[in-house]
Amino acid sequence: MKHPENRDTKQLYNELRRLSCEQLWNDEVPRFDAGAPEERMARVALVRAVGVVFSEAGTPGQQEAARTWLLRLLRDPEEKIRRYAMTAIPKLGAGPREEAELLALLRKTTLDRERKHLGETLDKIGGSATLEHLKAGEGLSAQTEQKVKASVARAESPGTLHMEGVFSNGEGLRIHLRGREGLEKIVREEAEAFIQRYGKFRIANVTSGLVVLVPVAPFSLADLYSLRCFGTVGFVLGTGRGGQESPEALAALIVSPLARRIFLAFTLGAIRYRLDFVAKGHQRGLVRQVANQAYALCPEILNDARRAPWSVNIDSTPGGSVVELSPRLVPDPRFAYRRADVPAASHPPLAACMARLAGPLGREIAWDPFCGSGLELIERALLGGVHTLFGTDRSPEAISIAKANLAAARVTVAAIRFACCDFRDFATIEGLGRSSVTLIITNPPMGRRVPIGDLRTLVEDLFAVAASALKPGGRLVFANPLRMESPQRTLRLEYRQVVDFAGFDCRLEMYRKTMAD
Repeated sequence: MKHPENRDTKQLYNELRRLSCEQLWNDEVPRFDAGAPEERMARVALVRAVGVVFSEAGTPGQQEAARTWLLRLLRDPEEKIRRYAMTAIPKLGAGPREEAELLALLRKTTLDRERKHLGETLDKIGGSATLEHLKAGEGLSAQTEQKVKASVARAESPGTLHMEGVFSNGEGLRIHLRGREGLEKIVREEAEAFIQRYGKFRIANVTSGLVVLVPVAPFSLADLYSLRCFGTVGFVLGTGRGGQESPEALAALIVSPLARRIFLAFTLGAIRYRLDFVAKGHQRGLVRQVANQAYALCPEILNDARRAPWSVNIDSTPGGSVVELSPRLVPDPRFAYRRADVPAASHPPLAACMARLAGPLGREIAWDPFCGSGLELIERALLGGVHTLFGTDRSPEAISIAKANLAAARVTVAAIRFACCDFRDFATIEGLGRSSVTLIITNPPMGRRVPIGDLRTLVEDLFAVAASALKPGGRLVFANPLRMESPQRTLRLEYRQVVDFAGFDCRLEMYRKTMAD
């Protein structure tokens, strides 16, 4: 909750904010308590400073003492001091005692502004007692009612995604599989392989960064998340033809019959969602309007920005605002093996796409020269047919993390070998040498998060090492940050696709070794 402050109050707050808990408690709080009414009003910024400083640096005992002091200020004769106290209380954590004091003040006050600020504080800390107050019809906003219901649900029945739940009637439903631009063909090929085996969907459209599925039979979230190459999945609820300026139209889509059927099929417990406007910033005012409208239409579906299992994403287009409902799975169950990461580690769906691009080959001997956290090796092993995995990296931390992630993935291979070394020294590693591997799969450092002295030389050396280490017929699959061809005559380019690497273009390439050196 924000409120206007004059320049003197802001300056005082900034000064007090730099003091320690001890200085505030031993010097400033007694001065404030003993001051005349005019002095207390002039130093009201102290109340806010105590809430912030004690929440960040106070011991549990200090925080409890601060909470007790703030509760006492809720009975202060000055409305401004009470208002600052109710703003500070949530920062320190609040429970039934604080909620009861706020509700007591709410019953007592006759000031509309104070009732408004009390409602905004109860938005943050309200619980069962606030719900009972609401049932009695004692004037709080629908927004406060929704937020408190969501908070209680989060504590008592938080709601989780039901991966095995079945959605039976998909008529008119479109499912968006989104990913990095440039990878949509690989996402489509994976989806086609699933459809060939299980049915359940058909592919309706493929555009840059997007594959559109249409259900043709009952399906589950588990079916969709058996696909590893897409980034996010969204169920299209429709388009608000009134555009971004029509909260009513957008709210109607969020709680439409289609949305309710999706929520009910795939949610265990309370139905909660987070509302976001794609690429439009926070849009707090509009979020509030749409969420309040949706709640008025269906009070069982709650907007909640904290740990909600669903996200409603609204993307403004020339034809209107497209509304999508997306599962929020953290961590993503497809990549639950990822116990840790290193700087510049691959995005898991990208690693899955690279593994699928490499294609199946029995008794694969795969090597990642820049193994990082091990994702490419893991994703290739999960496709099956792998005999041996090699991972090298110059970072001991990366080797340790890759080993932990591989152990968590529980892949079944005959041998796994890691070495902390420069990839150019591959011949010193047992099992690696000339014509020793069938696949080199890697996302090399590109100099953006991990400094690289000479990126061009690194890529040239990678081509040279691949030409030496690959068996005839072996493949090099890698993300090439440079527009350069392989100078090695034994490496033949078989695939190239420009891919969006979160703000810059990179070329995903596959070369095949055509002959022995």
